Amino acid sequence: MEELESIYKAFREGGRVTTDSREIKEGDIFIALKGENHNGNTFADKAIAQGARYVVIDEAEYNISPRCVLVPDALHFLQQLANHHRRQLNIPILGITGTNGKTTTKELCHAVLSKKYKTVATKGNLNNHIGVPLTLLSMDADTEFGIVEMGANHPGEIKDLCEIAEPDYGIITNIGYAHLEGFGSYENIIETKSALYKSVKAKQGILFVNGEDELLCRLSEDAKRYTYGADGDLVKGEIAQTTPYLVYTLKTRQGHLYIRTKLIGGYNFDNAMAASAAGIFFEVDPLQIQAAIEAYTPSNLRSQLLKTEQNTIILDAYNANLSSMRAAISNFAEMKADNKLIIIGEMRELGDISHEAHREIMDMIANHNFPRVFVVGHNFESIINNYTFTTYFPDTDTLIEHLKTHEVVNSFILVKGSRGNKLERIIDYL
Repeated sequence: MEELESIYKAFREGGRVTTDSREIKEGDIFIALKGENHNGNTFADKAIAQGARYVVIDEAEYNISPRCVLVPDALHFLQQLANHHRRQLNIPILGITGTNGKTTTKELCHAVLSKKYKTVATKGNLNNHIGVPLTLLSMDADTEFGIVEMGANHPGEIKDLCEIAEPDYGIITNIGYAHLEGFGSYENIIETKSALYKSVKAKQGILFVNGEDELLCRLSEDAKRYTYGADGDLVKGEIAQTTPYLVYTLKTRQGHLYIRTKLIGGYNFDNAMAASAAGIFFEVDPLQIQAAIEAYTPSNLRSQLLKTEQNTIILDAYNANLSSMRAAISNFAEMKADNKLIIIGEMRELGDISHEAHREIMDMIANHNFPRVFVVGHNFESIINNYTFTTYFPDTDTLIEHLKTHEVVNSFILVKGSRGNKLERIIDYL
């Protein structure tokens, strides 16, 4: 494809690929993508004025300059360009997906593998049909190892992302109930996530599998794999403590290491072990693995331990589904502290199981006898009268107004909910 070769040549000569017209600098390549509320084609003239070397468009009316390259579909072109670049790089790519923990696992793998290789990984959670290509295009000739996080909320998406990234190695953190509105069924979630295993297997690559997860072991049984966990064949580990932070033993051929993380909760053990396994396989010194994992500090609203002037808070408000909510509540219940307060935001995109899922979480909270419980979101409204120990708020704004007039002090607080709740906004009032 002539257009692809021309753009790729410009890219290799130093042209940076961007899909954001606000970031364009001299010599960049702007790819005009369309979304629900914007049309990148309309910024073609602005991109040229700002010095873009090429502007890739897919609507002929915006073909206003010799620097415009008209293609049938700009998004598909971006993906083709990224895949072409991935093949030219000829470096190992580790693909990571899962219902919970994939971003933390990606960050930990990045920290560990960077001790030995020049490693480029997905930034933040740019793990979709746009983020994966941009991640690949951020890798250059000096990159020795790539880590690509892959997210999905509809059937078939992981397969599509694997066709772009062509991973040589794969980790599925777990497969649980999330985005059921988009997937339609749990079986569709399994089929979609397991596409990573199938892609790696087709390349005769290697999978790193949690040996304690029966589903993942079954899905990977006909592939070349190494397991990790309490009885893993590649690396073994055990939880030593979970409060306030996870501490685990890593058993290596050179001896046992105690790794003292800054991760909240035992549910992060699997994430840390996945990174440990990758490090061991790729021959990172075990002491360097220890140093990398101990230095990693969670951010981006994921299991952060915060101390304000009045309270101590576990902020886990980036995402929530049934399995992650169970884990967070169980872990909070195990932590020894006075004056506990649990603030739970509704779980979204659960489809037909939403009512029962929210009821299960409330039953779980009731069984732990937390002294104070705030629940936020309309998905709790139909069941809340059955749980008289809770205070219900229809939305985060209503909770904020309550906190302004009802001060919370000297408390240990869990804040957990789906991203749409934006529960991080309440921290200023705690």
